[in-house]
Amino acid sequence: MHPIQSTEFIRTTSENNDFKQMVNALDEDLNQRNGDIQRQYDQYNKIDKIKHAIVIYVDEKPVGCGCFKRYDDETVEMKRMFVLPEMRGKRLAAKLLQELETWAIEEGFHKAVLETGRRQVEAQRLYSVAGYSRTENYGQYVGMEDSICYRKKLK
Repeated sequence: MHPIQSTEFIRTTSENNDFKQMVNALDEDLNQRNGDIQRQYDQYNKIDKIKHAIVIYVDEKPVGCGCFKRYDDETVEMKRMFVLPEMRGKRLAAKLLQELETWAIEEGFHKAVLETGRRQVEAQRLYSVAGYSRTENYGQYVGMEDSICYRKKLK
């Protein structure tokens, strides 16, 4: 694999075709990992009307995405975080999460929540290293055994 020449994080919306492409890749990855269990989560992963989405470009090609939406007056929910498998291990997800947090702060939010699955061990590690704390399952994830929820106070 050749070294990365350029990395760019582009703020956009869920209407962006590259964002949609990355979300489709994420859904494929989750379906492979989780099998039938994933179906119960699909209803919570709709991306229409998301105003705060980021696409990661490496050497002008989309390689990852993430977004957030308002959870309550001071909290955002981080959603649809993904980096293509061949691009993992380059700290792109950590930088993406930082970009999403910065944008959320600029929009006036002070806290973040998120959910990931038990099989996404690399995501769990990312969120712990980034200062997120495990919390009780919230909202639609209450009672879902495969969900792991996190929270963080944004600076």
